[in-house]
Amino acid sequence: MSATPQEAADALKAGALILLPTETVYGLGADAGNPQAVAAIFEAKGRPRFNPLISHVADAAAAAEIAVFDAAAQALADAFWPGPLTLVAPVRDAGRVCDLARAGLDSVAIRVPAHPMARAVLAAFGGPVVAPSANRSGRPSPTTFDDAVEETGFAVAAAVDGGPCQVGLESTVVSVVDGRVALLRPGAVTRAQIEAVVGPLAENGEGRRSPGRLTLHYAPDAPVRIEAAAARPGEILLGFGPGVGETRWSLSPSGDLAQAAARLFRLLREADRTRPVGIAISPIPATGLGEAINDRLRRAAGFVG
Repeated sequence: MSATPQEAADALKAGALILLPTETVYGLGADAGNPQAVAAIFEAKGRPRFNPLISHVADAAAAAEIAVFDAAAQALADAFWPGPLTLVAPVRDAGRVCDLARAGLDSVAIRVPAHPMARAVLAAFGGPVVAPSANRSGRPSPTTFDDAVEETGFAVAAAVDGGPCQVGLESTVVSVVDGRVALLRPGAVTRAQIEAVVGPLAENGEGRRSPGRLTLHYAPDAPVRIEAAAARPGEILLGFGPGVGETRWSLSPSGDLAQAAARLFRLLREADRTRPVGIAISPIPATGLGEAINDRLRRAAGFVG
């Protein structure tokens, strides 16, 4: 049964975990300033503790109380918030986001989500909520309420049903530390959109500041094979484009990248439930949103660090 935003906020205030819908994926939420609650997230997910968590807040003013925003950070916040963009900036108030949530770093990852139910919970709670994807660590992120409950529902005191996630991929993560703007994790806000606001991005080796950067991440139980022209015996092919594979398993029959992003994790999970020999993925163009899709696919296959 779905909880109301107020019931979810009350659970957070009591130090409990919640399932939180966002426009990107469902999150496993906790009070960002409560180390015991944050530790419970790591326990429920089986997540390495060196990986920082994203703090979700109700608006940009709340974000500015927690993080130090330079001109570039403010410009990106103005352009893309509320929305699927996370900014990694120097922490201003370390008490609001505990050391464990920041993985001991002097920076904080922060975002204003666009989902109305998420914003209602955040407004009722009145503080930052860390909410990494509500999957067990390494598995595909849940983009429906039922999948979130199946993954980590055992650990929560309240679960908010916000319907299917519209974006279906985790947020873009951009570092705005030390006067440099760098893309740490691609997502629905594309590289081109970011550069249209702040100019060319810097090369940056600060991946440790970003969540979701494990070599094997977003992976189903079945092995994943990418850039596949066709399925091998026993595999399911997740196709892309007209006439590629079965319609049931197509990421997008029309070759639409936004549709492919929204369907990716759900189809990975559904294919995995059939216990195939493997899951093959058709080639996805690397332009625009395709950069984020290919990033998730390479990690699902264990190819990048």
